[in-house]
Amino acid sequence: MKICVLGGDGYCGWATALYLSSRGHQVVIADNFARRQWDYELGVQTLTPIRPMPERLRAWKQLTGETIDCLSGDITDYEFISSVVRSFGPDAVVHFAEQRAAPYSMIDRKHAVFTQVNNVVGTLNLLFALREFQPDCHLVKLGTMGEYGTPNIDIEEGYIAIEHNGRKDVLPFPKQPGSFYHLSKVHDSHNIMFACKIWGLRATDLNQGVVYGTMTDEVALAEALINRFDYDEIFGTVLNRFCAQAAVGHPLTVYGKGGQTRGYLDIRDTVRCVELACLKPARPGECRVFNQFTEQYSVLELARIVQAAGRKVNLHVEIDHLPDPRVEAEEHYYNARHSKLVEMGLKPHLLSESLLDSLLNIAIRYQDRIDRSLFLPKVNWRNARNERRPKVTAPAAESSSAGHSSYDAPFEPNAVSAAGNGHFEQGE
Repeated sequence: MKICVLGGDGYCGWATALYLSSRGHQVVIADNFARRQWDYELGVQTLTPIRPMPERLRAWKQLTGETIDCLSGDITDYEFISSVVRSFGPDAVVHFAEQRAAPYSMIDRKHAVFTQVNNVVGTLNLLFALREFQPDCHLVKLGTMGEYGTPNIDIEEGYIAIEHNGRKDVLPFPKQPGSFYHLSKVHDSHNIMFACKIWGLRATDLNQGVVYGTMTDEVALAEALINRFDYDEIFGTVLNRFCAQAAVGHPLTVYGKGGQTRGYLDIRDTVRCVELACLKPARPGECRVFNQFTEQYSVLELARIVQAAGRKVNLHVEIDHLPDPRVEAEEHYYNARHSKLVEMGLKPHLLSESLLDSLLNIAIRYQDRIDRSLFLPKVNWRNARNERRPKVTAPAAESSSAGHSSYDAPFEPNAVSAAGNGHFEQGE
């Protein structure tokens, strides 16, 4: 298949692009490298030292003989995304190209506006490009389980059968998003459903849980292919953050009581789920929804699992309960369906001692790159403005591989225009 991966330089996007290429698909990445720029803006860095995209792609070619092309541009620029669709003619577009961190969207008004304009406009542009130039192309969109919130009923996969006043219907499952980021994903879902209905497009919305891990078989081939490992309080997913904290002897930061329960999955399952969706596309006019996760844990359960794993490698791991910076239920019912991808052939990698050992070993290996000041939450949902550290200009030597991108200059969240916004990556 010809598959375009939007946001292919990000955490999920990079692993997915390599996996699809290794499986024999013709892969093109489109990215504006804004995810790297946000690190400079926030004064953070990935725990693992990722390489510039040209170096990554050269290493992949040398190791496998496979070529992945990279197009540098921004999908909020309609001329760019329409030219990608028109020239490449993809069978499927995998859409990771969004600002994916809830805390980032809650920093202040500028970041909230940026997140929603960036995410919603980028997806709208893609829908119009598909309708105009490649209407039979299958859109595989990375959504989020966070769209649903934590209702006191079982969460179905996208739709729910209801009976009201003697009448029955199947309707989109009610949404209770918990941040301006999650709201942007809800808007995306509605726009995609509408485009499928009016234009006969085909789409799969993968409502993904929280991703952990950094290694896939492809990434493990060489140091030059190493993937991101975010551990900071903005972009760091909880299990990765706990492992980094354990590696340097910092207490694990559990927000509130720690009963917040979510779906989780290994990044190796993320890439397989995407391929399964591509190989078995939705029908024309269909917008199907899969809940993409493999296990459910509370935050406190994960902290205790990491604590036990740390003891086995002689790490003294403590757990601290901090006031919850988010407005959320700290204890709640949570039971989400997630059977459709398994029925399609997914064989989950469940959280295991060996995987935790691997995560801890990565954190220990790169512990000199850990900045302990980045662990504690600085973004409070109750504040309309949260102060962050000053921006740092990105080095010019790491600019993108083709043409000009927003990575060449400091990112300004108030620069919201039709052609100048960043994107990329998913997994709260």
